[in-house]
Amino acid sequence: RVGGAIGGSWVKAGHEVMFSSVDLEADKKLAASLGGGAKAGTTRETAAFGTGLMISVPYTALPKIGKDLADLIKGKVVIDTSNPIVARDGDMAVAAREKGAGLSSMELLPGARIVRAFNAIGYARMAAARDNTGPRVGMPIAGDDAEAIQIASALIREVGYEPVLVGTLATMGKHLIPGTPLAGERSPEEVRRVAATLK
Repeated sequence: RVGGAIGGSWVKAGHEVMFSSVDLEADKKLAASLGGGAKAGTTRETAAFGTGLMISVPYTALPKIGKDLADLIKGKVVIDTSNPIVARDGDMAVAAREKGAGLSSMELLPGARIVRAFNAIGYARMAAARDNTGPRVGMPIAGDDAEAIQIASALIREVGYEPVLVGTLATMGKHLIPGTPLAGERSPEEVRRVAATLK
C-alpha cells in the first residue's frame, strides 16, 4: 500500500519506477494503470533497475530480502518504510523494537545506505500529499549517510512532504514506527519540537 501510493506519486513526478511484490500480476496491473514510466518486475529485476530503492514489506520479509538481494542493494540508497509490528511479525518485531528499528533494518539489509521514512504516517493519505495546496506535512526521517539523506529528502519533497531529519538510525530510527510520539501528521516545526524531547 505504501509502495503503491508513493511509487505512483513518483511516476506522476516524472520518474521511472519499477514495482515488485509477491504478486507480479498485481504489480503489472498497477504499472499499467499508472502509465508513464511505471513498470513491474521480479524483486531482483527491480533491485537492479533502481538507482534508489524503497522497501515497504512486512518486517518478517526483510531478512530474506537482505539475503537474496545482498549483491544488488549494497551501496544503494534504500528508503526503509517497513515497521516491526508485534501483532503481525511476532517475536522478531519485539526484538527489533528493543534494538530499535533503525539499527535492526541496518543489520537485516547489510551494505544498504538506509534512510527510514514514511514509517509514522498512514498510507491512506500518502497518494494525495503531492496535490496538497496547503502547508506541507513534516516527514520525520532518520539516517547516517549524508548523501543518502539528501537523495531521499529530494524524493520525499517530490511526493508532497517536507523531510525533517530527526537523527541517526541508532538514536531516532527507533522512534519512527507507529505508536510513538512522532507518529501522525504534524508540521515540520512540530516534528522538530517533538523530536527534541526524545532520546
